Amino acid sequence: MPPEMSEPILQVGWFPLLLNYWPVFVVAFVASLVCTPIMRIVATKFGVVDYPDEERKTHKQATPYLGGVAVFIAVVAGVVVSYSFVVSPYFQPFPFVVLLGMTAIGITGLADDVLNYFDPWWKVAGQLVAAAAMAQQGVGTRVAEGFLRGVLGIPESVCNFPIVQAMELMPDPITLTYLTGLIIIAFFVLGACNAANLIDGLDGLLSGVVGVTCIGFIAICLILATTMTAEDLNNIASHLPKNMFLNNNQGQGTTLVGADLVLSISVLGAVLGFLVYNFNPASIFLGDSGSLLLGYLCIVMALMLGEMGQTFIVVAGLIVFALPILDTLLAIIRRKLAGKSMADPDSNHIHHIIKRRVGSVKKTVFILYGVSIVFCTLGVMLAWAHISDAIRAWVIYLVAILIFGGISLISLRAAKRHERDQAKSI
Repeated sequence: MPPEMSEPILQVGWFPLLLNYWPVFVVAFVASLVCTPIMRIVATKFGVVDYPDEERKTHKQATPYLGGVAVFIAVVAGVVVSYSFVVSPYFQPFPFVVLLGMTAIGITGLADDVLNYFDPWWKVAGQLVAAAAMAQQGVGTRVAEGFLRGVLGIPESVCNFPIVQAMELMPDPITLTYLTGLIIIAFFVLGACNAANLIDGLDGLLSGVVGVTCIGFIAICLILATTMTAEDLNNIASHLPKNMFLNNNQGQGTTLVGADLVLSISVLGAVLGFLVYNFNPASIFLGDSGSLLLGYLCIVMALMLGEMGQTFIVVAGLIVFALPILDTLLAIIRRKLAGKSMADPDSNHIHHIIKRRVGSVKKTVFILYGVSIVFCTLGVMLAWAHISDAIRAWVIYLVAILIFGGISLISLRAAKRHERDQAKSI
């Protein structure tokens, strides 16, 4: 019997719900543990290795970097296992478009790893293909509606006014919401992929930070799943494209929360298995195929949280993923101030600055794990604050802004000092 409109759709706590997904974690972890040394052998045999330099790359010897392929296989294995059981009839199966996006980004990243001189615009093209597929299936487009109506105050009639009418091959009209959603998704995908790529500069750094990020997303998904009502499901169903799987056998709408849990748990298992080989001293690196993939998956986790148009939940997800975002924003500011191209590499990323101070890769990585845990905690608290009203949300925003701003100020000053010291030594 369907639940009452105001009652939670699930009558279990967060821990029993989480236990249902143990096969996903175990399969992803074991697959990563087994596939990573295989890809290390393959990469070494075919010369797909990364050579150290004195300025930016701190490893001591040539290291293979096809670890991203192992992570891809492990995540897919975890997702495939999720199709074999049903936790709740209200949970939508994992969207095929996300697997399509993973494949597009994984292939372009792998081509760059293998060919080296691969045109960067092809990587951008792969990321845009992934974004377009998500938008076409409604994964993330509700974020646009929340932004247009909740932030800009645009009426629903304007947001959903058909700019292009529905046709036989296009069952839904193109609206302002859809176009804005497509732009937002493309921007987020491009930004997250490149943010993950930029922070992947020390042994175990990106894989560990993504592991912490996944724990944050799992916590937010559990909060949403255990508080979501039948009214929320109807709200989701009324705004998604007609070509999506919307209803279960009880005629009730479905939610992406279960799919988000599957993805978060799969990625967590995959990166933990990979971290066994990737932690300092690393015997294999992620490569572009891994860093771009992990950035994409993290932003997919965040966008899935916005299926009800709740922009603040997506903001909470972005705070969970804040460390790579912060490092990228600082790189843009730093290069703009120096009059350099955005594509010019440098040795003033957050991990470079900390390593110069503490002198150890392991210490630097653990410090940044700690920073990531702080952001992760703030993101989960923000989601809980908005959903339960148990905490004042503005307090969380204030703390996040202060930490974000403090790290930015310290990093920019340290980068400026390093540039002056380099100039004097020439």
